[in-house]
Amino acid sequence: MSLARRGVLSGLLGALAGCSPAALLNTTVSRKGYALEADIPYGPDPRQKLDLYRPDMPRADGKAVIFFYGGSWDSGSKSDYLFVAQAFAANGLTVVMPDYRIYPEVRFPAFIEDAATATRWTADRVGTEKLFVMGHSAGAHSALMLVSNTRYLANAGVDRLRLAGTIGLAGPYDFLPLTSRRLQEIFGGANDPAVQPITFAQAPLPPVLLLHGEADRTVYPRNTIRLAAAWKAAGGSTETKLYPEVDHIDIVAALSSFLRARAPTLADSMAFIDRH
Repeated sequence: MSLARRGVLSGLLGALAGCSPAALLNTTVSRKGYALEADIPYGPDPRQKLDLYRPDMPRADGKAVIFFYGGSWDSGSKSDYLFVAQAFAANGLTVVMPDYRIYPEVRFPAFIEDAATATRWTADRVGTEKLFVMGHSAGAHSALMLVSNTRYLANAGVDRLRLAGTIGLAGPYDFLPLTSRRLQEIFGGANDPAVQPITFAQAPLPPVLLLHGEADRTVYPRNTIRLAAAWKAAGGSTETKLYPEVDHIDIVAALSSFLRARAPTLADSMAFIDRH
């Protein structure tokens, strides 16, 4: 980031002290170019709601993205990720941004099941073949748990192999054993292989794009490297990009126009979407 850009960001931080980083980025996002339908229920729980962003100038091919945000499975709000939705809507994509149930209200696999239900809601409206599943951090874990060789999407009535593709940003895909007591409570123990996507990297598999920052010390890049290798070994199509000097937050923050120079997350994601 340039010194000038750092100065502007510091000024915004001072002006908006107490706001989350995501809320801060949202102050830089245009409210034009899309129509928002907020808080649409996809289930009975208060957390089972989603926001639908319809671009004013949709792509002719009708492609769409459902994005699952991160938050360590115990926090997060879809309203914080306007900057993500705007980035893709500005490129003509319909965007769906769900909330999902989190700890301590629920434990694994409830948040994966919510992701599957939200994906079914979206596929019913935009078409399975036009839909890309995407997520960051814990949301990338959900995305890859859905499209690896599991039954979550099938149980929700979606054929995972008909999806257009999947994009994972800095996801925890191969993280056992769990040493955190909180994570052990969320996932029901320290060593259950059924909680991580790499266990289910078994044929048949859909195409995936896996992006990670080499400077990530929250979710180490080895998660992406190992999953990509397992995906390839199982005959799946995988593209992997590691970004130098990019950390866990940079990789998703770079979807905002304000920080887009930080990493080519949007360009690489759109290139993948265009190819599939």
